[in-house]
Parts: sequence; structure tokens; C-alpha cells
Amino acid sequence: MKITFKSLANIAAMASISTLASFGANAQSGEVEVHDSGFYVGGNYGYLRVEGEDDFDDDKDVWQGLVGYKFNQWIALEGGYIDFGDYGNNIAGAETDGYTAAIKGILPLTERFSLYAKAGQLWSETEYRLASIRQDSDDESLFVGAGLSYAITGNFLVNAEYVVYDTQLDADEAFDDIDDTNFETDLKQASLGVEYRF
Repeated sequence: MKITFKSLANIAAMASISTLASFGANAQSGEVEVHDSGFYVGGNYGYLRVEGEDDFDDDKDVWQGLVGYKFNQWIALEGGYIDFGDYGNNIAGAETDGYTAAIKGILPLTERFSLYAKAGQLWSETEYRLASIRQDSDDESLFVGAGLSYAITGNFLVNAEYVVYDTQLDADEAFDDIDDTNFETDLKQASLGVEYRF
């Protein structure tokens, strides 16, 4: 499930460049008309806290690409790809990535600021590593998150969010014949992101 993130960086760069002209005008007037419906794309980069057992705790970077559709100013559906990276130690570790689907509720506070909350499901694939042995395992888990969004222009927004994934990564499923491979974890993501609305 590995992909490169050059395309994500390119989208963010193009969105930034394409909105510079209108940003000046909006900044002077202090007003912005945010698109209340339609498709959007975005990406997040941030901090991942892996909380597990047996010295399986770790802090990592996390990448996420998003695509969504806003039905109105309050409700959106959102899907994405997320790379949690690898975590663990030299003896035992794991590498997780997956796809997400969520419903997103949005509460406009001002013309530029809005709060949002989302809940959904993660379909993930984890490659477990125990010494030189590697095995894959698929999992499904729920997640919830919340964030704050700021509209630079009507099309281009920046977000700050926090998401908790209720994962139960357990290497016992991958290594049936090996004891003491219980890597149950919680994944907690804090990230900054960009969003471009069409």
C-alpha cells in the first residue's frame, strides 16, 4: 500500500500559488467567501504517538492524503490514505498504513474560522517484524477526531487537528506460533494540514 507523497506536496504547492493573488485582496478587506459545497483535496503532516506494551511506545511522523465532498457548510464525507510509518525497537516492530472513510461535522465560527469533528473507520495493513521474521496482518478500527480550520481564501484553508485511532494491533495474529508478541496499541495523531476546495 505504499505510495509516494510528492503528489501531495505538489497539490499543496499548486493550491498555495493559485490563491496568492486573491489572498492579497481578501486580506485587505478582511472578508472571505468560503465554498460551502463541492469537492476538496488536502493533506496532513504531523506527530504520531504510538502507545503500546513491552517498550512498544514510539513517536513518529505521520502523512495523510485526503479527498472529500461537502454537502453544505455543516456536513462532509471524507476519505484518505494514511502512512503511520514504522515503530517499535530493534527486536520487535511494526509498520502500518491504510485507508480511511469518515463523516465530518463542521461548525462555522466566523467567516474564516470553523471547528470540525469527524468519526469513521480505518482499514489498515500492518507488517510486523520480530527479529528477521516478517508477517502482514489486516485490521479494521474506528477513529474520532476534532480540529480547527482557517480559510486563507475561499478555496484554500489550513487545518490543525487531533485524531485517536482505536486500533488493536496484535502480532499474535501474524505469529501464531510465537509467544509474547502482543503489541496492542493506541495511535494518536496531531497534525497540521492544507485543504483546497474546488
